[in-house]
Amino acid sequence: MADHVSALIPDAHRVFAQIPTAPDDPILGLTETFRKDPRPQKVNLGVGVYQDGAGVVPLLGAVRKAEEILISKGLSRSYLPIEGHATFREKLQRLVFGETSSALAEGRIVSAQTIAGSGALRLGADLLVFATPGATIYISDPSWANHQAIFERAGLKVASYPYFDPATKALHLSAMLETLNHIPEGSIVLLHACCHNPSGVDPSREQWQQIADVLAARNAIAFIDMAYQGFGDGPHEDAYAVRLFAERGIPLFVSTSCSKNFGLYAERVGLLSFVANNAHTAHCMLTQWKRLIRGNYSSPPFHGASIVAEILSNRELEAEWISQLAEMRTRIKEQRGLLAAALGGKGLDIDFSFMVEHRGMFTYTGFTEQVVDRLRDEHAIYMVRSGRMCVAALNNSNIDYVAESIAASLRATMR
Repeated sequence: MADHVSALIPDAHRVFAQIPTAPDDPILGLTETFRKDPRPQKVNLGVGVYQDGAGVVPLLGAVRKAEEILISKGLSRSYLPIEGHATFREKLQRLVFGETSSALAEGRIVSAQTIAGSGALRLGADLLVFATPGATIYISDPSWANHQAIFERAGLKVASYPYFDPATKALHLSAMLETLNHIPEGSIVLLHACCHNPSGVDPSREQWQQIADVLAARNAIAFIDMAYQGFGDGPHEDAYAVRLFAERGIPLFVSTSCSKNFGLYAERVGLLSFVANNAHTAHCMLTQWKRLIRGNYSSPPFHGASIVAEILSNRELEAEWISQLAEMRTRIKEQRGLLAAALGGKGLDIDFSFMVEHRGMFTYTGFTEQVVDRLRDEHAIYMVRSGRMCVAALNNSNIDYVAESIAASLRATMR
């Protein structure tokens, strides 16, 4: 009997022996390479993480105080409900949709706590596959590298619409609206609420209204990804598109992340919301989400959501958080200006003012892959090969070196 079993083992393992090595993630894999680089003067401008002036991911004072309060309460660590922390969901809904939201007042918004913003995107995608089989989701060109993977692996078809104009380093609104005007009715359109990743280019309020007009005319479903609320102009200002679409009555999914604006990257705190045209449909949506969550990770984690709930339930802590968020936002804008000014003084025939006009943690530099490769190989400066730069990783101790290295790499490729 033992000989018979051992003879079967090779066949059982053969299935796994044929699995090839997967390529590294274009962003997280870049960080692994950066960490292994032995050169003492190196800069990682690839990963989307906010760093303070000392190059450290900060622990916000409001977060630290909220944790101390939670510890003093000695709360149980029993399972949360499938849909997540009730206070967290309620408070974050109001931060996203506004205190005066008619959809909230009418019970037309439901939300579920998720495993960060990525988990919210996937949960929304799973529901869309169930509700709209065979549908296509349109994402911006360019978009966050993981958007396509998340939606494709859930089973949605993925197409794109024009967004960034490389010539002007600005929004290509006419091409965007032209494409969206011709999408099939019932299509899904993914939009970035603010601080577009990777371009740093956002629509103005007037342009958002034009986009909403087109989606309403096409009977489209909107899916807004809001990963950087507060990094553009402020937490309420940055929610303009979400609130506009909610009030316009467009079917709306909203993915919200607390990783960046609360500095809770490792806690994986997110929220998925849906705005329906009536409370009954909203309730049905929540029941389906609970079914999907139960069959996936069962219920979400406690700690990070409790921190956010504590901050948004305490006026003093909320005010402190808003102040600290403003400090982060201001520092990023200052680094944008300093880099643009430094590059402008290098004698290159390139206008770098677009860096100042972009918003949030990223800017699309327009650098070719050859320039990006030179920055990495010759100067130990790491960027995504698309040319996306994380401006939040710049500080007063590395910005001159970065500017000089960029100038040298650009000159070398122009020869």
